[in-house]
Amino acid sequence: MSLRDEESPGLELARLRPWFAETLPQARVGTLSATLVTGGKSNLTYRLTDGEATWILRRPPLGHVLATAHDMGREYAVMSALADTPVPVPRLYGLCLDTGILGAEFYVMEAVDGRPYRTAADLAPLGPGRVRRISGALVDTLADLHTVDPDAVGLGGFGRPEGFLARQVARWRRQMGESYSRDLPDAVALHAALEERAPAADSAARPGIVHGDFRLDNVLVDSGDRLRAVIDWELATVGDPVTDLALMLLYTRLARLVGPSIAPDAGDAPGFLSEKEVIARYAARSGRDLGDLGFHLGLAAFKLAAILEGVHYRHLSGQTVGPGFDRIGEAIHPLLHAGLVALKEH
Repeated sequence: MSLRDEESPGLELARLRPWFAETLPQARVGTLSATLVTGGKSNLTYRLTDGEATWILRRPPLGHVLATAHDMGREYAVMSALADTPVPVPRLYGLCLDTGILGAEFYVMEAVDGRPYRTAADLAPLGPGRVRRISGALVDTLADLHTVDPDAVGLGGFGRPEGFLARQVARWRRQMGESYSRDLPDAVALHAALEERAPAADSAARPGIVHGDFRLDNVLVDSGDRLRAVIDWELATVGDPVTDLALMLLYTRLARLVGPSIAPDAGDAPGFLSEKEVIARYAARSGRDLGDLGFHLGLAAFKLAAILEGVHYRHLSGQTVGPGFDRIGEAIHPLLHAGLVALKEH
């Protein structure tokens, strides 16, 4: 459904058109229309068209936004840096830091021809052979990202690798607190265990570029099963890349606990690489040490719980856009428990 100016959540076309005309002079801004693609769980994404060309606009969610999250400048910077690497990213057209236009920073990028697969049901019609090829390409792309030298692409100062994991533990504890609406005893227990183990895990980490939320539905796949673009870089930084692998694995585990309506279950599609195959393929291609994967899985559970608790908080406050938020809060308890169990893995 295209959005009229008066009913566009987070995007008023009348205010956008002058900036758009200056940034993309080839666009016919008088016929510009917008469709909300995804709304509220993360950044808001809109498909813009003038009837001939199409673009994608990204901006932060409405209402309560966690500190340091939803940073448009970070997304834009990391995708710009990766443009000439083996990691596929969309072409970028412009970043707007003037919050007076849409009430928040935003950027515009290429509308890549591809689709994000989220569920096993989405993948099933492709057949096991194609699913295996796609999942293999997904793992290879993650490993390729983690072999890119941050300094070589201008991201040497993008993050602080020293003490990265300890800061992640502290950060997501802080983010969890900022979305407080109920007591979560398992969050307290998981945080304490992670805090104790973080220094040793940090000492073994080799820095690299971290996507922050790498999974199949943050990748656009074309009709030839090629990965055309990795998207949603809002949590990107430089630190311990094994955090990306752990989070990708954790999503599949969470889907088995709470169902695909809350967590993507693409990893359960017939033909998708098993968890052991994913780990082995990633290790071989990236050369990364996965000796403390249990810690990383526990941290991934804590991080995802903090993010979802923030979404739950916004939903309780009536600040989410679109459907699918009423059951988000149910995922937190099994997720935190899964994190505690994962810490025992090696």
